[in-house]
Amino acid sequence: MKLIRTLLVAASLAALGACTMQLSDQDRALITAEKANAQQANHLAQQALNAAQAAQASANTAAQSASKAASDAQQANEKADRMFQRSLRKTSSSS
Repeated sequence: MKLIRTLLVAASLAALGACTMQLSDQDRALITAEKANAQQANHLAQQALNAAQAAQASANTAAQSASKAASDAQQANEKADRMFQRSLRKTSSSS
């Protein structure tokens, strides 16, 4: 998809480049400004992609931490339950 977009942009720029012989200075300035805008937009899109990938990595780490915490809590709960059941058995066998 990115390759197709790049090829389309390159073809458009090549076509515009071929037409520059007939363009006024104002038209050339507009084309140059639009090319700079497109490059800036591409740069911003890349920054957004990098930020999204960093956020995804952070979310994955948080999910792993949450899963570990849930597992630890489950183990602690089971241990507390066993201790409680033992204390009940000791109390009932003492009677």
